[in-house]
Amino acid sequence: MGKLALAAKITHVPSMYLSEMDGPHKGCRQAAIDGHIEIGRRCRELGVDTIVVFDTHWLVNSGYHVNCRPHFKGVYTSNELPHFIKNMPFEYDGNPELGKLIAQAATDADVFTRAHDSTTLEIEYGTLVPMRYMNQDRHFKVVSVAALCTVHDLADSATLGKALRKAIEEKYDGTVAILASGSLSHRFAQNRHAEAFLHKLWSPFLETMDRSVIEMWKNGDWKTFCEMLPEYAAKCHGEGNMHDTAMLLGALGWDHYTGKAEIVTPYFGSSGTGQINAILPVL
Repeated sequence: MGKLALAAKITHVPSMYLSEMDGPHKGCRQAAIDGHIEIGRRCRELGVDTIVVFDTHWLVNSGYHVNCRPHFKGVYTSNELPHFIKNMPFEYDGNPELGKLIAQAATDADVFTRAHDSTTLEIEYGTLVPMRYMNQDRHFKVVSVAALCTVHDLADSATLGKALRKAIEEKYDGTVAILASGSLSHRFAQNRHAEAFLHKLWSPFLETMDRSVIEMWKNGDWKTFCEMLPEYAAKCHGEGNMHDTAMLLGALGWDHYTGKAEIVTPYFGSSGTGQINAILPVL
């Protein structure tokens, strides 16, 4: 029935919003913004009606959760970095039907997942930042999946991703894109050094590991990457324990996936963390 048309690993750094503002950092994240615009353009070209975001800023301490409210509207200020993202207006349409199908398919696969369609639960900036640049005209419906999973197994997150694709292809009448919204390494700079590391990685070790991973992605060596993912996520401070990445790869075939990543925005450092926009072909 339905189709998974596009999959990507994306950045959502708050300095993208800061980059819009007049001041010393204006334009500093234009490459990342342009990458989001390009991903949005490709989604339109592919006929995507809904974007599902695996959001590493939505923290959950039990179970798996899908925010599929019919409508999202508000003004957002980050409690984490209120000097970066403040008073950012947003408005998007949700997709309760798809959210419920995803939750049911994951639950049927023995990964209990709740869909929240009748709720005051808001979306986090791991979803809001990319939607700002991909979806300003509300062309796409939006579904957000919690991916800052504190007590969860990466294998379960991969199963959720696999179930999501099954739900789309067998139950949903439409075309979907999925975005893993989170960094590679995610070691923030120490407070006193934050400004000096605005455009840098925290350490040579983390940058070396990230660049090695990117080469695996470009070469399609997903077997090696999936095997090392738990240790990489732990030792390189993976954002959200990299559950977003596990969900993404679960939908694509996990260690049997053979696609080669297309780098849309080259790797860059941001406040100590490693960031990228990369499209993973849907095979």
